[in-house]
Amino acid sequence: MNKLTTLERRAMARILTAGSKILIVAADQRNSMKAVMTDAPDGPGSVTTEQLAEAKSDIVTYLANYAPAILLDPEVALPKVVDDGTLLADTALVVGMDASGFDTVDGLRYTRYVDGVTPKTVRDLGGDVAKMLFYMRPDKQDIDSRVAQDIRDLVRACTVEGVLLIVEVLTYRLDGETDEQYRQAFPRLVAEAARISRAAGAKVLKLAYPGSAEGCAAVTHAADGVPWAVLSAGVDHETFVKQVEIALANGASGAMAGRSLWKDSLAVAPELRESLLTNRALPRLRELEAILDGRLART
Repeated sequence: MNKLTTLERRAMARILTAGSKILIVAADQRNSMKAVMTDAPDGPGSVTTEQLAEAKSDIVTYLANYAPAILLDPEVALPKVVDDGTLLADTALVVGMDASGFDTVDGLRYTRYVDGVTPKTVRDLGGDVAKMLFYMRPDKQDIDSRVAQDIRDLVRACTVEGVLLIVEVLTYRLDGETDEQYRQAFPRLVAEAARISRAAGAKVLKLAYPGSAEGCAAVTHAADGVPWAVLSAGVDHETFVKQVEIALANGASGAMAGRSLWKDSLAVAPELRESLLTNRALPRLRELEAILDGRLART
């Protein structure tokens, strides 16, 4: 395990449930959230930045304020929800540092940072924790690769600033690789991504569900004591809670849930959001927290 500083330990405690599991509502999406809103019956059609900001504020008000933490972006949601008092003090703020999209170099993907966002910016925005997405193909990249160095550099910069960093790693299909080839390689890629990230200094990981109990156990072994939270990756709530149960039973430390909680509460006219976030998304959040804390077992 990569040791946390005192400040990082304090930040880690802010994103945990009563049962000491990571639970973060993810609402840092921009383009995918716009797509959900655009497709809504009687929705606004083309979604403006202001309309997107209003939707994110609703997610905070009616959903995330009941969670340990919320992940938000510094392009649309922040600093608005802090400055106007929408985000309650009891809910920790995780600031996403990654911009939408990616650059491609020699067939490999590289994350873009939001312009001007640094670990200090995370602090200035009121953040308790930072999150950065890194794309990785561990069969093509190793601990000496550019992506590993990028992780290493950002972990160090965040540590100097006193900001806990969550390292999110996503694998992807290469050009010329079939869907079947990628599907077969996927569990091993996720585990190897965890291993490289840990070796590069990552202290908390956000990873895709690797497909099975065996895959989760391999990720836990590769992370070697570094806590990892499973991300929802756009699956429905029922699927995600099953994945979380399997991941927890095989060493995962929590969950970061986005569209599985709120997608169908945004795919409606704006005036219906409060009701659906309150009566559909919030019970899902509470169910997920109960599962994480061992208060609810599903068959």
